[in-house]
Amino acid sequence: DVIDLGVMVPAGRILETARESGADLIGLSGLITPSLEEMRHLAGEMEREGFELPLLIGGATTSRTHTAVKIEPQYHGPVIHVPDASRAVGVVGALMDKDRRAAYAAGIRGEYETLRRERGARQEKIARHPVAGARRRRLAIDWTAVTPPRPSFLGVRTIDDQPLDELVDRIDWTPFFATWELNGLYPAILSNPVVGEAARSLHEDALALLDRIVRERLLQARAAVGFWPANSVGDDIELYTDETRRGSVGTIHTLRQQMVKPPGRPNLALADFTAPRESGLIDYVGAFALTAGHRLGALVTAFEAAHDDYSAIMARALADRLAEAFAERLHEVVRRELWGYATDEAALTNEDLIAERYQGIRPAPGYPACPDHTEKGPLFDLLEAEKRAGIHLTESFAMLPASSVSGYYFWHPQAAYFGLGRIGSDQLADYAHRKGMPVDVMARWLSPNLADD
Repeated sequence: DVIDLGVMVPAGRILETARESGADLIGLSGLITPSLEEMRHLAGEMEREGFELPLLIGGATTSRTHTAVKIEPQYHGPVIHVPDASRAVGVVGALMDKDRRAAYAAGIRGEYETLRRERGARQEKIARHPVAGARRRRLAIDWTAVTPPRPSFLGVRTIDDQPLDELVDRIDWTPFFATWELNGLYPAILSNPVVGEAARSLHEDALALLDRIVRERLLQARAAVGFWPANSVGDDIELYTDETRRGSVGTIHTLRQQMVKPPGRPNLALADFTAPRESGLIDYVGAFALTAGHRLGALVTAFEAAHDDYSAIMARALADRLAEAFAERLHEVVRRELWGYATDEAALTNEDLIAERYQGIRPAPGYPACPDHTEKGPLFDLLEAEKRAGIHLTESFAMLPASSVSGYYFWHPQAAYFGLGRIGSDQLADYAHRKGMPVDVMARWLSPNLADD
């Protein structure tokens, strides 16, 4: 039997339920970065309260290495990372077999100990600048050579009902197949000698349901998009009510890479892509929040009521793909029309878009360049995302409906995606101070990016 407690369940309730039900195992699944710290905390609580049950770790944000380094040391009982649902049966079978459990758990513990040693050795080799030194190595843009383009409007606008038929051609199908654990690039996966037949069948089913979703308007897509005058101030980006820059509407807090790089390679922060206030230039930054998930709940419920779990899963996967396609389509409209900094942009194929062969970027809070999920709070306030697009944030800053995307727009030709990597305690303290948050709270949100210094 499986007792599903739902989402965002406190550790105390999980452990209380495990005791009351006489559970054999506890399983945790994490979809966003803060879940990782919750898992570590729960493992520590299991240790403190004297549990012996195996703890299974899974979900999109988890990894074998993170489980070995951050979670397993908190608890003496078996802690096992399960990379996908198909592996759960084998793992649970081994843990429930009295003759196999001890040897299986000991083998996993040995593997995790090896991972910790290897990671520790690698971390020792990674040199990092102090945050002040990293800032001296920021990206040097010649702001005297450009005039920041002014968007066609300032403030926020609403897209109430984006036509779904405009999104179909922008769908990136490769992640769709990954959802079903069929790995390979689309369209090549359709002719793959191993998984091609299964991929073709799945794709045909998806297209049939997608056609029905579009024709019958079974899903609704909505968005909020906005632009503001802006300047960088250190590693922050100030947003203003108008070009006089006398009134502020908010601040985007960004983080800077601290790893030592070869000569000529800068230590990046998103603030580098916006003109510094001291340049005298008035620059601009955009933002968006969008969803293709409205009405999805009713559609899924109808499939489940008909005992059609396959179509329920398919509907969720297609809603996710439509949301990403909406983000791609909206960015295209921003570049060519709403901001208009690339009005002469050539027609781009889906392959061009996937390869990001266009000017500008749309990084999202919680992702590699800006991994702090708490930045979604001020972003959603700025966009009035709940009122305009019907998207709200949970306490852990997950977006609901789940098939939603949010982020910023940067226009500069040198703006590029990057991974933050690990930061030192000096930048953590500085960042927490700038945000007005306690250092320990900020450390919890940024735990996957903290160096062991």
